[in-house]
Amino acid sequence: MDFAYLPSPSTGVLHLGPVPLRAYAFCIILGVFVAVWLGNRRWVARGGEQGVIADVTLWAVPFGIAGGRMYHVITSPDAYFGERGEPIRALYVWEGGLGIWGAIALGGVGAWLGCRRHRIPFPAYADAVAPGIALAQAIGRWGNWFNQELYGRPTTLPWGLEIDRAHRPSALPDVATYHPTFLYESLWDIGVAVLVLWAAHRFALGHGRTFALYVAAYTVGRFWTEYLRIDESHAFLGLRLNGWTSVVVFAGAVAFLVATARRHPGRDDVPRLLKGEGGSEPARDVAVAVAVKTGAGGER
Repeated sequence: MDFAYLPSPSTGVLHLGPVPLRAYAFCIILGVFVAVWLGNRRWVARGGEQGVIADVTLWAVPFGIAGGRMYHVITSPDAYFGERGEPIRALYVWEGGLGIWGAIALGGVGAWLGCRRHRIPFPAYADAVAPGIALAQAIGRWGNWFNQELYGRPTTLPWGLEIDRAHRPSALPDVATYHPTFLYESLWDIGVAVLVLWAAHRFALGHGRTFALYVAAYTVGRFWTEYLRIDESHAFLGLRLNGWTSVVVFAGAVAFLVATARRHPGRDDVPRLLKGEGGSEPARDVAVAVAVKTGAGGER
């Protein structure tokens, strides 16, 4: 008999009269609030105006949710348009299913539009919110716990996650405990946030490099959790689609880190940028400049 040291919630929904309150949605909303709070603190500390991060985020979040859902539906079409699929359920975001790659990509478009509207530099905004996004992902992953989804392979480890029979893979109806990949990724994302906060301060990362470091670091952890997951996914050459995406995005983020470190060393001077003067703070010394150009890109 399997013994689960990490039980799953009996339900992910509470009802306030006829109104369903879904834990998945609360996790997403709480993550957004944390990201805005931390991003605002970082923006103000850099000389930006109070409240601007929240204003831009109002553009980024709807685009991000739409992009995340689109990516999920496109990469898992059978669940909605297959033989037993229900197309209308593609709109049921509260049931889970937001692809981070689509969320970041389309959310970035929304953020860019918001930055243009409020006349603030997009790279500086991205740098300010990067660690907060990592924390938002760490919180949002707990929505998967409530929904009993996106877990990993069967395991007998002490921290194995118990999955109710109704949510188990059809091929493993009698296996109760699985790797809690939601927890692994949540802990990894917290570590990414700490890394990004430290590196941004230590190496004076600017011009989008703080965000690029977050992306590179996240993809490493995501590649590992994808390796553990057993939910249905398209695969190429033995590697899941999200695994390939992690590799490509990691390479792009590292290339961006190296290229911008050479062209735009130092941290952006936000007050000057807001005045339209441009400019970056010079690197503190040659050692820091070398670290920015070579060391930062090697973090992930």
